[in-house]
Amino acid sequence: MLKSSYYIEPSEIDQLVFEKLVPEDHLLRRAKAALDFQAFGERIKDRYHPRMGRPAEDPVRMIKLGFLQFLYNLSDREVLKGAQVNMAYRYFLDLSLDSPLPTVGLLSQFRLRLGETGYRAVFEELIAQARAKGLVKDRLRLKDATHVIANIAIPSAIQLVAQTRTRLLRSAKSYAKEQVTYEEEQAAHIRRWTDDLKDEARLLARVEHLRQIVAWADELQQRLGGPAPKDLKRQRFDGALALAHRILDQNDHPDQKGKTLSAHDPDARTGKHGDFYDGYQLDISLDADSELITQLDTPPANQDEAANAENLIQREEQAHGNDVAALSMDAIGFRGQLLRTLQDPQGLGLTVYVPPQEWASYQGPFFTPEDFHLEEDGSLLVCPAEEETRTRYRHGNNTAWQFEFKRNQCKTCPLLKRCMAKLPTGHGRKVIKNDYAAEYRAARELAQTPAYAQVRQEHPKVERKLAEIVRFHGGRRTRYRGAWRVATSAAVAANAASALRPTGSSMTPKKALPASWAIAASRASSSPGVGGGAFSGAATPADQPAAKIASRAAFSAATPANTASASMATGSSTRSCSGVSSGAAGLSCGNALMMAVTQPPSSSSGKRRLPVLLTVHRPAGCG
Repeated sequence: MLKSSYYIEPSEIDQLVFEKLVPEDHLLRRAKAALDFQAFGERIKDRYHPRMGRPAEDPVRMIKLGFLQFLYNLSDREVLKGAQVNMAYRYFLDLSLDSPLPTVGLLSQFRLRLGETGYRAVFEELIAQARAKGLVKDRLRLKDATHVIANIAIPSAIQLVAQTRTRLLRSAKSYAKEQVTYEEEQAAHIRRWTDDLKDEARLLARVEHLRQIVAWADELQQRLGGPAPKDLKRQRFDGALALAHRILDQNDHPDQKGKTLSAHDPDARTGKHGDFYDGYQLDISLDADSELITQLDTPPANQDEAANAENLIQREEQAHGNDVAALSMDAIGFRGQLLRTLQDPQGLGLTVYVPPQEWASYQGPFFTPEDFHLEEDGSLLVCPAEEETRTRYRHGNNTAWQFEFKRNQCKTCPLLKRCMAKLPTGHGRKVIKNDYAAEYRAARELAQTPAYAQVRQEHPKVERKLAEIVRFHGGRRTRYRGAWRVATSAAVAANAASALRPTGSSMTPKKALPASWAIAASRASSSPGVGGGAFSGAATPADQPAAKIASRAAFSAATPANTASASMATGSSTRSCSGVSSGAAGLSCGNALMMAVTQPPSSSSGKRRLPVLLTVHRPAGCG
């Protein structure tokens, strides 16, 4: 049950503390002002009963805690410890100095309450607010994916069967306690008497025992009746039984693809993204204008990344009622069936920009397949000599027809020498006609246009966004196990990444760097007197990762050329040193300094360069 209102007006002391300790340009202050978090609460209030139950913790505050978790890549305990002492966190969470925090367990319960659909609703609300502000356009979507490694240890076949058996027995204990106790004793007996046998015999014994358990579990499921969506115990039992069936099936068919890898994360699969890995994909669609993630998905690692483009665009258009005009993909999208689906005027009607793949084609004195005319119905092929054939067979991976002319047709043909070097003994010329030749030809023609070149220059934006999620928001490895939990964490990470996008709109932070070099420095020694100043023109630690290694020393760059000057607050006095010929933007007197130098964007590419760490020693002659 929800309370009528959770807002507690801050006292004068609270307002004074927040005003003094939380800078005006702090990321969390800007995010709180730009986003309507109460609208997020409206999206999920159906997850609570209007009258029954104890008053729940503020769902908006719980959403904000999740936002902080992925924004700063924190665990449940870490984000609550941070909220206990960090004034910026408390200001963002609408907590006074005396307000209590929720317990750690409530965060996991809240994730379970919302589920994948609840977090997707929050994600869709954020995009809706961005559209209302005029940030998100429908001109172009940039689509790409990266790999996400599952947080599991891959067990052996024996361990996998044993884990599956244990999971099924635990889930069935509420319904058949005596039977489960008997089966657990049988499992212990099997473990003892197979201890000295070979692995094949040990696996066989456990598989046969699992079959017996599945047999009576199927009968138990029938007695329990149909599925109960709100019964968590029943859901766990049904899921464990389905997993046991899959494990037995893949044991009977060892050559099948898409095998279950772990009983702890049964949705993870083996895929390849440069190299083989076990886990999921993070597949996103990015608005090229605002650089906001407009849709995302986390399919298992073995699913078709390219085909998921249709799913991403359909989800976005169904959620917001918009009409995306164009889509940019990597070369993996250069597939005829996919191009036809995406470009279908009766469907999505997209203009698809994809790098064409140049396959080996015949170049010589003879007629090519393009010289043969295929009638509109696709059943009749006409050669350059006006001979016809309807003899055809499906070719390759069922994407083309192979037409065959009779030998007598080719034997007397006046163009035989231009058609083939030698007439075969059993048949005439064979010609392959791809079902998607028109789509391939159109994609290659589009790749020669200036519009294509412009779009491909924009495509790295989505790659940088994926790198940002991986580097700053823990996107490389799953936090949780199971498909819906992985999808939930990806949605929250996308919200956090949207708050950090490098543009100057009102919805997200301003650019963290000034036009000149930004320097963050900290003394490498324990020299006394380094005061508690603030960065001059640089970002806060939340906004600029390079500042994380810096102390509170204040530096400012004076000249962007070969001469540089810097000042450092040391207690009540300030010392400076100038005229040092260096590519860095400053040197300080005193002991050695560790400096994080963040370069400005390149004027030619516009890409942000990585921070460079420099160790600077005290120059001779500095007073």
